[in-house]
Amino acid sequence: MKEFYWGVVQSAFQFEMGDPLRRGIDARSDWWQWVRDPFNIKNDLVSGDLPEDGINNYELYEIDHRLAKDLGLNAYQLTIEWSRIFPCPTFGVEAEVERDSYGLIKRVKIKKETLEELDGLANHFEVAHYRAVLKNLKKLGFSTFVTLNHQTLPVWLHNPIEVRKNLEEAGARGWVDERSIVEFVKFSAYVAWKFSDLVDFWATFDEPMVTVELGYLAPYVGWPPGILNPNAAKKVIIHQMVAHARAYDAIKEFSKAPVGIILNIIPAYPLNPRDERDVKAAENYDYFHNRLFLNALNDGRVDLELNWEEVKIDHLARNDWIGNNYYTREVVRWIEPKFKELPMVSFVGAEGYGYSGNPMGVSPDNNPTSDFGWEVYPKGIYDSTMIAAEYGKPVYITENGIADSKDILRPRYIVSHVRELFRAIENGADVRGYFHWALTDNYEWAMGFKIRFGLYEVDLITKERIPRRKSVETYRRIVTEGLGDENDSS
Repeated sequence: MKEFYWGVVQSAFQFEMGDPLRRGIDARSDWWQWVRDPFNIKNDLVSGDLPEDGINNYELYEIDHRLAKDLGLNAYQLTIEWSRIFPCPTFGVEAEVERDSYGLIKRVKIKKETLEELDGLANHFEVAHYRAVLKNLKKLGFSTFVTLNHQTLPVWLHNPIEVRKNLEEAGARGWVDERSIVEFVKFSAYVAWKFSDLVDFWATFDEPMVTVELGYLAPYVGWPPGILNPNAAKKVIIHQMVAHARAYDAIKEFSKAPVGIILNIIPAYPLNPRDERDVKAAENYDYFHNRLFLNALNDGRVDLELNWEEVKIDHLARNDWIGNNYYTREVVRWIEPKFKELPMVSFVGAEGYGYSGNPMGVSPDNNPTSDFGWEVYPKGIYDSTMIAAEYGKPVYITENGIADSKDILRPRYIVSHVRELFRAIENGADVRGYFHWALTDNYEWAMGFKIRFGLYEVDLITKERIPRRKSVETYRRIVTEGLGDENDSS
């Protein structure tokens, strides 16, 4: 039997900052600009909480690594933040580009001279910091999973405030702009060159469809750049696909470690299974949210126009493993297509289910909901894992957890979801790891510090890590002893 990885996961922006002396601040990301924008704060698009008041993992990483080790874990997942490594633009470092018959980038040539030029622009203090973090993990015996893009971008590549004002005239347009592909490939190649000796698994992106859906199709949820632009959304999808494939190629030049992508695979169920329109809505949700990336990057089946007509593009079929972030399901009902440019968006979440419940209540199916209002639905991790398993690649549950500040639901949540995950394994899914979100509380994007996911509570004044004992002991026992009795969930 292959080794099973038990771990925890963190992203850079959500965990690193918080030193009371204001060391280790990264003010060069798009999210840094976004969460302190006066318009966003005034209109309640963001909480007003600031990441520099946060968890301080940047300084206290050795403490967090020891807590993870004491849980019996053997894997740790983190992000190397692009804006820390390259706080200033890398546009001047040229890289040769080749295109296919569709006009897509099929090759970005990274030479030794390219890397040397990038090295001249890199922040070597931050390179040394991340090397120290990874070395400490390796010293403690962890396998390391490193993600290259966990939602944030350097502000020189994406200025969300400019984009919101005028997308066409903005100078830094993020994934809407094809040049982001080349810049991401250069960053990926450089990081692989510098860190390959310390990394066991690479992930290019974390949840690329979140960038699409929340950034370009839902301007009211507080996600940058906060615009409604279906054409931009289509470009972002294709550009991220190409960026993954070309980054995969670049990483493989310098590292033998597997390269994957992390998706939030969400199973969708029709509100009324007897209504063929609701059934179609669930099918369209699954295709749009889950299958676009899975089909393209694993099988080379690409829906370039997002109209259900796939073409075979082999140079995009680049993927060694699939990461699956699962929190809850979606229950959807049919609506007439919302955008003529995206006819498959013919669904809307049914009120009270999935992500649209009331905090600490119950769903219409009488399932409890979290502090976030997310429905607890363990069977969904089985269904989402089986979707991933269809593609014949190893699957890792790269995030799973619950916002539960009082630690009432979390112990049972962990047990029930791991149990469903192992049912998927028994039914043929090649699952090789489970990572809990999160070891400690974190900065939860637009929601700030209101939402608490940690096995350990963090006092934001003292930065003390305080165990939520029921959950800590539950996860430790699962890792070290197994699931135990069917009814044991405390």
